[in-house]
Amino acid sequence: MDVYKINGGNRLKGTLKVSGAKNSAVALIPASILANSSVTIGGIPEISDAWTLKALLEEIGGEVSFKDGQMMIDPTNMLAIPLPNGNVKKLRASYYLMGAMLGRFKKAVIGLPGGCFLGPRPIDQHIKGFEALGAKVTNEHGAIYLRADELIGAKIYLDVASVGATINIMLAAVRAKGRTIIENAAKEPEIIDVATLLTNMGANIKGAGTSVIRIDGVEELHGTNHTIIPDRIEASTFMIMAAAIGDGVTIDNIIPLHLEAVTAKLREMGVKIEEGEESVFIPRTDLLQAVDVKTLVYPGFPTDVQQPLSVLMTQAVGASKVTDTIYSARFKHIDELRRMNANARVEGNSAIIQGPTKLHGSKVTATDLRAGAALVLAGLIAEGETEIQDIYHIERGYSSLIEKLCALGADIRRETIEVSSVKRAK
Repeated sequence: MDVYKINGGNRLKGTLKVSGAKNSAVALIPASILANSSVTIGGIPEISDAWTLKALLEEIGGEVSFKDGQMMIDPTNMLAIPLPNGNVKKLRASYYLMGAMLGRFKKAVIGLPGGCFLGPRPIDQHIKGFEALGAKVTNEHGAIYLRADELIGAKIYLDVASVGATINIMLAAVRAKGRTIIENAAKEPEIIDVATLLTNMGANIKGAGTSVIRIDGVEELHGTNHTIIPDRIEASTFMIMAAAIGDGVTIDNIIPLHLEAVTAKLREMGVKIEEGEESVFIPRTDLLQAVDVKTLVYPGFPTDVQQPLSVLMTQAVGASKVTDTIYSARFKHIDELRRMNANARVEGNSAIIQGPTKLHGSKVTATDLRAGAALVLAGLIAEGETEIQDIYHIERGYSSLIEKLCALGADIRRETIEVSSVKRAK
């Protein structure tokens, strides 16, 4: 099995470029199903989720090429082939195939999605939206069956402002008859990105990025070219790494507006951040102050960033508290950090972290994508060698992570080890 090995203590210096947004890519790729000719999406991160979606589109008859971050998708010969198992189970965002296939073919069979386990993440809001548009939705043998004679625009109020449900309903509604209004819609930048792609394809969407989205259905959508927005979560992860062990790091290809909640929290901790138009520079930080953080839907502090930030908190003076209001089970990294000598505990949906403490290299396991990113940071600041197992979680969402960190001076490598030695270690 493959692991990351990190020798901690090397300070990071230089410039790195942020990849395209994972959370956009996983919705933009399925959205291409709705077109009647080729769609080209630039800036897609080279992550396993993107390759999995490429394979899924090919399974239903799409012609897809993916090279140098550019994906070209010809959806002309796609068919409503059932996808009950296999690749569908590898990533959570495979549920976007439901909305896209329902919008194009008026039917779909999609296996219940996989991805990181972060506690219950029901798709009831997605299903409620599809049913409001006129689809019949059933769960048979662990797969969701969607069927509609035709889709008719409707008024849909989301009980929770879910990004997944907002995008999925948009995908189904763009080719429905009449007007669809989504109320209490999520406002994340990735939703605007998907709406921009769909609009370029000929959809009629107003209000993306606000809590009310209006969609007037159209007969058909055509191919287009689109470039994805930068990944605000990856940018945040690197900003935190620069604050923890940087000697002057420039992070390029960002949209500062998307990072405001993270920037504000880092400044509160004592980190200096110099903003450019599409970049930030973070000089060396010598003294960090404890802070309290509560995750909220956008534009609040992102749940995806609380895990890396909790590692930075181990280096801050005083007691910090992280409360996650989005995912209750998002503290599995705390046990791993404690193996590395962190002084931290979980109480309900909060983690309390006492600092500053010296972290020690250890054998740890990435339990999910962002926990993995947190452990990479912990390894960079720890004394000695850290070995991170189950790195496939990390590679679902971070493109060329090893190369980017090595270019800044980190000592991190990917190694294949014998599984029997892993079992003994556990």
